[in-house]
Amino acid sequence: MSIADVKKATEKKMQKSLEALRVDLAKVRTGRAHIGLLDHVQVEYYGSMVPINTVANVTLIDARALGVQAWEKGMAAKVEKAIRDCDLGLNPSSQGDLIRVPMPALTEDRRRDLIKVVKAEAEGAKVAIRNLRRDAIATLKEMLKNKECSEDEEHRAQDDIQKLTDRHVAEIDQQLSHKETELMAI
Repeated sequence: MSIADVKKATEKKMQKSLEALRVDLAKVRTGRAHIGLLDHVQVEYYGSMVPINTVANVTLIDARALGVQAWEKGMAAKVEKAIRDCDLGLNPSSQGDLIRVPMPALTEDRRRDLIKVVKAEAEGAKVAIRNLRRDAIATLKEMLKNKECSEDEEHRAQDDIQKLTDRHVAEIDQQLSHKETELMAI
């Protein structure tokens, strides 16, 4: 593996992290129901926390409501509690086997709650980018140790990796700022 390969692979992975953030931010809707809205909700399932879509089916009832149907009878109450306790300010109600999740109108507080969710998504993406930087630098140091490159090449490559990281973090900040503006627009 060459230094160019390390840089190329790192940049490709960073781009994937950015794309994942774009997808996550697109799921945060402004007042409309969207099945991706509950993706980050965790439900207790036999002692471990799992994403809601592994224990229930999430469907769109209409533009203002979601339907959640647990696959196991005993899970409905846990799923409902997890939705109620998540940071989205939702108030689910059971209708037999179906849990109906109406979308509240976007009040100022609701918008601020959504911004908190968006900021958490952006921070997760930044952590992923920094982890990729750390892995790339570790690979470069390993190459130096194995005498596959000179110290100068390794330092230049580290600088390039840092520039890549800075560029991608700036892109994350830009996406976050855009989404915050979109959420606060009335």
